[in-house]
Amino acid sequence: MSLKLSIVIPAYNEETRIPRLLDKVKNVQLIDQIQKEIIIVNDGSHDGTAEVVQRYIAENSELEIKYFEHDKNRGKGAALHTAIPQATGDFLVIQDADLEYDPNEYNELLKPILMGEADIVYGSRFSGNKPQRVLFFWHTVGNKVLTWFSNIFNNLDLDDIETCYKCFKTDVIQNLKLKEKGFGFEPEVTAKIAKIKNIRIFQVGISYYGRTYEEGKKITWKDGLRSFYCIVRYGVFD
Repeated sequence: MSLKLSIVIPAYNEETRIPRLLDKVKNVQLIDQIQKEIIIVNDGSHDGTAEVVQRYIAENSELEIKYFEHDKNRGKGAALHTAIPQATGDFLVIQDADLEYDPNEYNELLKPILMGEADIVYGSRFSGNKPQRVLFFWHTVGNKVLTWFSNIFNNLDLDDIETCYKCFKTDVIQNLKLKEKGFGFEPEVTAKIAKIKNIRIFQVGISYYGRTYEEGKKITWKDGLRSFYCIVRYGVFD
């Protein structure tokens, strides 16, 4: 029986980007003939995200797509809480709907797991030689400080805890009790996997096609403060 990758996509007001993202996901040829399961959670969008996704599903009936909606915007973490229990794949990868990350790199994330070396693989925007859009200096500084702070509390040596691209053995992520409803999901999940005995975490370099706030970027300095709080809360007290 072939293996399956569950691709979890939280989406909020992404009507112009999500069809292109889904085309990219559809066209990826996964190694070892791994099949794809796509799980989309529309997190209370007030644009046409629902309509374009439903149209895409109708026009691509050959794809295995599960679609869920929140009645209001609850946050990225809440969307992932909805999606993760629905995954039936052997592996699970998180994919933002905003085209900042390239689905063609799924195979790079999967390789250490398929080799039997890893349980979780982080895609790092700060290692390797993949293309990186040049944007905000202070965002980069903030990401690196958060990662450094997280590494101290969790005794890890990651380059990029705030990366969207995290690929898990599905049973690992489904067995975590996750609480954060917003962008605090990233430091929370890192802290909780760090506590799993004998867990094997790898990282690989990935490309990053970041967007500006005018182009729809949503994370702000308030999310950064929440991340600091989550690092301490889940790294020490949880």
